[in-house]
Amino acid sequence: MRSDNAKFRVMKHIDLPYVLNNEHAAYSHPWTQGNFRTSLNGSDYCCLVLVGQRAVGHGILSSGAGEAHVLNLCVHPEQQGAGLGRELLNQLLAEAAERKVNSVFLEVRASNSAAIALYDSTGFNEIGRRRNYYPIEVGREDAIVMAKELF
Repeated sequence: MRSDNAKFRVMKHIDLPYVLNNEHAAYSHPWTQGNFRTSLNGSDYCCLVLVGQRAVGHGILSSGAGEAHVLNLCVHPEQQGAGLGRELLNQLLAEAAERKVNSVFLEVRASNSAAIALYDSTGFNEIGRRRNYYPIEVGREDAIVMAKELF
């Protein structure tokens, strides 16, 4: 599926079954419905990616005190590789700029080379590591902490 058909809109509670489906398809340790409800009920920017009428991805951005944090960025595995992740990230960065934040932060699994390449190519830089941050099948995995300056 090509990304030029993608549409973005604010996520709603009614979208959670589709969001959770994408989350479970993409991640071994997905966010829970409670995680999404917390973001939807707060001041986080919760974005849905639609191709046609199908929800194929989502992103969550939290902001405050001049900073923003990409909390979640997910594209269903069947849709990966078409540029939707980049478009979704750009949508989150546009929202961050709209909120007048100076810096955007995120964590990414150290083993997720495709995501790291995406973030590198959009101007994020590694600023540190969080040891044993993400759960894996057996044990835990490091997170790479990345940041991008907007202004």
